[in-house]
Amino acid sequence: MSREIIVAAADAVVQRDGLDRLTFQTIGEELDAHPTSIYRHFRDKEELLLALIDTLRARSYSGAMVASDDWMADLRAQAHLIHDHYMRYPEFALQMALRRPTDFTSMEFSIGALRRGGYGPELAAMYARALGQLVRSASSIQAALTAIPEDVRDADELTWQMDFRKLDPETHPNIAWVGPNLPGIQDPRSWETALDLLLESIERHAPVNQAT
Repeated sequence: MSREIIVAAADAVVQRDGLDRLTFQTIGEELDAHPTSIYRHFRDKEELLLALIDTLRARSYSGAMVASDDWMADLRAQAHLIHDHYMRYPEFALQMALRRPTDFTSMEFSIGALRRGGYGPELAAMYARALGQLVRSASSIQAALTAIPEDVRDADELTWQMDFRKLDPETHPNIAWVGPNLPGIQDPRSWETALDLLLESIERHAPVNQAT
């Protein structure tokens, strides 16, 4: 029994049965061990969950963030790497977004890219934090949607589409104006569009692009 073996068992339980089923009891059953033996390595479920989140992140990010000559391309690639990580582990999406802010490797990479774009310490720090929060927020919402049972998710989408089409143009003239162009709640273009708007703003204000 080791921390690594316990974390691997916890991962197996969540992938098979869902995060709600993650308990020391179910992990003990997975390992054919008494649940109390897990307390020798983790004081509670909270500590175990954070260790599992760190393990999954290392699995997705390890060696993947490599700086290139294009600082903007690096920021975009990083955003997609984070997004793909959240989509790979949707059960953990909200926990990953809210409970593990000490992603120093990702922060170091973001600040480095912004520094190469000519930003000073104050704006580089602020923009790196803002970019990270927005990318993780949008990714966690999209990933959490995929964790909902497919029939429930499709029913929600259908309800949204039907309710939006029944709106009175007199009370909601702008929604009526865009009509069927309004994306559904599962439309992946919303994520890409949000990322484009954010990165375009960062690039437009970058000191290296403010040549006089």
